[in-house]
Amino acid sequence: MNRKTLVLPTVAALLAPVLVACGGSDGAGKGNGAIVIGTTDRFEETTDAPAPFDPAAAYDIGAWNVLHSTFQTLLRLPRSGTAPVADAASKCTFGDRKSEQFRCTLRSGLKFSNGHALTAEDVKFSIDRARAINFENGPVSLLSNIDRVETPSELEVVFQLKSPDATFPQKIATPAAAIVDAESYDKDKLDNGFKVVGSGPYTLQTEEKDGRVVKAVLNKNKNYQGAVQLQNDKVEMRFYDDATAMEKALKAGDIDIMNRTLSPEQVNRLRTEAGKDVRLLEAPGQEISYLAFNTDDPAVKNKAVRQAVAQVVDRAALARDSYGRTNDPLYSLVPMGITGHQNSFSNKYGDPSAEKARNILRAGNVSTPVPLTLTYTTDHYGETTEKSFKALQKQLNGSGLFNVKLQGVKWSEFRPEAAAGKYAAYGMGWFPDFPDPDNFVAPFIGRDNFLRSPYRNSKISNELIPESREASQREAAAKYFQQAQDIVAEEVPVLPLWQGKQYVAVRENVTGAEWALNSASEMQPWELARGV
Repeated sequence: MNRKTLVLPTVAALLAPVLVACGGSDGAGKGNGAIVIGTTDRFEETTDAPAPFDPAAAYDIGAWNVLHSTFQTLLRLPRSGTAPVADAASKCTFGDRKSEQFRCTLRSGLKFSNGHALTAEDVKFSIDRARAINFENGPVSLLSNIDRVETPSELEVVFQLKSPDATFPQKIATPAAAIVDAESYDKDKLDNGFKVVGSGPYTLQTEEKDGRVVKAVLNKNKNYQGAVQLQNDKVEMRFYDDATAMEKALKAGDIDIMNRTLSPEQVNRLRTEAGKDVRLLEAPGQEISYLAFNTDDPAVKNKAVRQAVAQVVDRAALARDSYGRTNDPLYSLVPMGITGHQNSFSNKYGDPSAEKARNILRAGNVSTPVPLTLTYTTDHYGETTEKSFKALQKQLNGSGLFNVKLQGVKWSEFRPEAAAGKYAAYGMGWFPDFPDPDNFVAPFIGRDNFLRSPYRNSKISNELIPESREASQREAAAKYFQQAQDIVAEEVPVLPLWQGKQYVAVRENVTGAEWALNSASEMQPWELARGV
């Protein structure tokens, strides 16, 4: 089968009910009036991440779920769809035909949660601050094309870009461009702890123990002016060590909704069990999982080793056996449903083959079995991660070409050590910053790449990505990303594995859950309300 033509509809973030599942009492929230969200996310204050909710540092889907609720950006993704809408801004537009100048006018009378006025100077301060801090594991790369920020008046902001970038509106709709109070944040260093002073739809209260958040409460921000229409006054986040405990809390009525992270076993159980109190909602997703290679590490520096791994891995078996078909095999960095997707790895390598992999290694003068350590995080991407890596190990070792060992590491250590180049090959997940093919290629290639990978490709960085950003109609950019995907399949700096689906389990008496996730898989808690 030619997987190049296999596509899914563009994700519109509308979750559809799969089946009514089992449940217990109707008293979620235990009478406090809050919509209660369960999650296995962990927010910890560590040496490498001293401020988990500082927009200059936060760069994972869990933290961004909090930041989207508590900070404003000039634009934000809408209830559904992919075109950003005005939030702190009343309007934004490119000021030239080359997409090199972007102008925004703020809403008048904006205030932060502490009562301070929000002006154009705060926007400039926030962008300049993130770029000055330049936190190595943060989202600053999304702002790297900004040359300077100008403030012609109290309500006007002008971004002068280094080069044309039609994706810029989507980039400043992310928490990388969250607006912080210039009077409450240091201009050149991160905060400590979990303080949030923003102008978003909610304010944040946290309870902490041993440097970790054990409870978070989002209260309606009376000063908020923006695109979001709140359907509730209060949301509580409760944190669970594992998905099993979270599911029990949902069925007992202690929480109203859970999303991160449902295991495949839970999804399949909720699909099939009879009952009336809990619904499972499903939608196409854009989350991807992949192996990242440190191309300077002696174990994988030879391209033939990386290509041989790509030739052996059976993605369909991983999706079937490790994930119970709750995700789809992925054969490119750009997932199905995104403009420009094509299955470059399938087109190059075809079906898994130990014999073809042996020939690749022989041509690269690589002796076998190849010693290789695969590293994965034990507490960030869900409980199935270990199972899937054991399956990967079995596939590679079963070929007779590799001697693979596994190493599991806690996320608080995993992320900084991976960025420091301590792992030859390691598992990562990626939720898009914004739903565009640019965001599945640019973050992994070039000097400011998210992985801090030493891999460089001048064709992608200097030609294909810049040319694609001149296309205001994103369909016209597809040809550039198709070329980039073919290059990645040839060089294998990363190896795509699977593409996730979006699942939300919610109690029957909660409304708005079909809008709970947007097109970037971010939680929209303001859509939730208590039904009759």
